[in-house]
Amino acid sequence: MKMHTYRPAYLHALTRLLFEASGATCEIAHIVAKILVNANLAGHDSHGVLRIPVYLRRISEGLMDPAAEPTIVRESTTTLVIDGNRGPGHFTAYRALHKAMQKARSAEICSVSFTQIEHIGRLGEYAELAAHQGFVGISMVGVGSPNAMKVLPFGGKKGSLGTNPIAVGIPTGDETPFVLDVATSAVAEGKLQVARSKNLPIPDHLIVDKNNAPSTNSLDFYDGGYLRTFAEHKGYAFSLFTCLMGQLSGNRGEGSPSGGAFMQVIDIGAFTDLDRYQQGIRAFLNAMKTTEPADGIDEVQVPGEFEHRNRIHRLNRGIEIPDTINRQILEWADRLGVSTDDAIVENQDNAHYSRS
Repeated sequence: MKMHTYRPAYLHALTRLLFEASGATCEIAHIVAKILVNANLAGHDSHGVLRIPVYLRRISEGLMDPAAEPTIVRESTTTLVIDGNRGPGHFTAYRALHKAMQKARSAEICSVSFTQIEHIGRLGEYAELAAHQGFVGISMVGVGSPNAMKVLPFGGKKGSLGTNPIAVGIPTGDETPFVLDVATSAVAEGKLQVARSKNLPIPDHLIVDKNNAPSTNSLDFYDGGYLRTFAEHKGYAFSLFTCLMGQLSGNRGEGSPSGGAFMQVIDIGAFTDLDRYQQGIRAFLNAMKTTEPADGIDEVQVPGEFEHRNRIHRLNRGIEIPDTINRQILEWADRLGVSTDDAIVENQDNAHYSRS
């Protein structure tokens, strides 16, 4: 599979311009671009610029309003209900997180539920942002509709759930916070998109085909197949949990899928001294890494290291995009009249991708 390598700042500029050309404000386009490119830098290409063609298609079909900004529906000292107004989900989630952190600085905790929110991308982005600010950050997205979705409930023959991910960020006082970011399906659907774009096989425990037979071909998923949950009944229970938490906003019409998005930030200073806590967490994680590795394994890692190492590597070496996705993005650029010349990169684009 042919790959194309781009500087992060270039991908940021191109993404920003594509969304601006689709009707997004400069601020919205910038935040969406930043979060998408950050996903690539973290090594999670499934939630990076690969998603651009899908988002632009939703905009062109009138399913997403590129200029819509989130509004607060309900608010208390420690809670928020936010309407995304079908605007870009990344921007809604980013705004909500910062509003929640502002509240938690005075109220010690803030929980957020959402209505009308679009896909918000890699959940670990928001958990990590909270951790860098000295909070425990929790985020999840869950959706379920019997016999109408793409993830099998345990014991079921038809898909009734989304991939329903959960993320948790915990500060360590350095640039590598603890970040748990997992789908409750056996793998995120975006990982199947990556395999499809590169024409690569997948492990046989992730999906079944339309006849409920295990498959190693990601195309079978898109031809009537289904994802499984991780750890069988355990992943199924966690998946249902995300639906129940996502439904806190209560804004569900009859016959619509159940679930939604949920966030929470917790001020560590409400419990203990932040610096002392972070030092203890870092010491504990470092001690965990001294565990003797299993045969064939170089080292024991802890959540957050993978992303940090990928970021350093890709800031220096660039981000690789499969030819199939590259062509789709360039086709959208041509359709929207967006230049793909290197001159599109501005100082504001470079500022986010320092190699220091």
